[in-house]
Amino acid sequence: MSMPLRSSVMLFGPAFVFLAAALWATDAPFRSHLTQGLSSNFIVLAEHGVSLLVALPILLINWADLRKLSAREWLAVLVIGVGGSALAAVAFTESFHYVNPSVSIVLQKVQPLIAIALAGWLLGEVMHKNFWLWTIIALAGAYVVSFPGLMPQTYAGEAFNPNFIGASLALLAALLWGASTVFGKYVLRTVAFQTLTSLRFVIGFIFLALLNLYQNSYPAAGSVSGTDILFILIVAVTSGVFSLFLYYYGLQFTKASIATIAELGFPLAAVFVNAYFIPGNQAPGTWFGLYAMQWLGTILLLFAMLMLSRVNREEVMAETRS
Repeated sequence: MSMPLRSSVMLFGPAFVFLAAALWATDAPFRSHLTQGLSSNFIVLAEHGVSLLVALPILLINWADLRKLSAREWLAVLVIGVGGSALAAVAFTESFHYVNPSVSIVLQKVQPLIAIALAGWLLGEVMHKNFWLWTIIALAGAYVVSFPGLMPQTYAGEAFNPNFIGASLALLAALLWGASTVFGKYVLRTVAFQTLTSLRFVIGFIFLALLNLYQNSYPAAGSVSGTDILFILIVAVTSGVFSLFLYYYGLQFTKASIATIAELGFPLAAVFVNAYFIPGNQAPGTWFGLYAMQWLGTILLLFAMLMLSRVNREEVMAETRS
């Protein structure tokens, strides 16, 4: 790869991660329908099953890559496949049984800080002098987008009740998702992004199949409708296999500490999806579906991401030259 082209890819690497994270939010209207008749465990398993049709042939083609992985890298892959693909989603969903969603959402804002700490410890990433400035602005923008009134809103009239079990489950999800970002960057030093993406789906599918069997959450024969199958296909392609291939492609050229900030594309996109595509969420006093403070948060987050993309290019180019 020529130096000008490599420089451009490094600039847009965080943008690919940001776009992939935004795609994760596009499944909300479809997932909302699916959860009415199917268990969360089975929905995630079905998505992985569809993604497996793409991932397995790629894994077979790149089979030689597997021999390159050390024991530590296999452990990292297991954390990504089991923790990032399955357990984090289960823990996050389960936390809603103990606390209202506003508590879980607030606690997810610590995920970038977890990933940044792990990136420094495991990968030896040194933060650029301007990194923390743009990170604080990005986190502030993401918070305002989620909570335009600046205080976490409650749902269905519930009290803001961060009890120990619910908070612990939400923090476990944040830890697993943050660790998956860093471990993904670690494994990408050895294998191609296609191999890592495929491994994530294969390991996640095996774990989820056993989890559904243990919890007896498979649906009865004939209870899955044609609409359910169509929506599972849509979710699996858009927020599943396609977005994760895009994510790991971008992660190749992005420092883990910056990639975790780029993942804030998820809450940003979620607000837009909820405002425009979920009935009943068009609140009065909004402009094109969002409050003025949310538009301000969007601008802050996008500007911070632009500046962090430049920081990423400078840092990676400097490491390449050294």
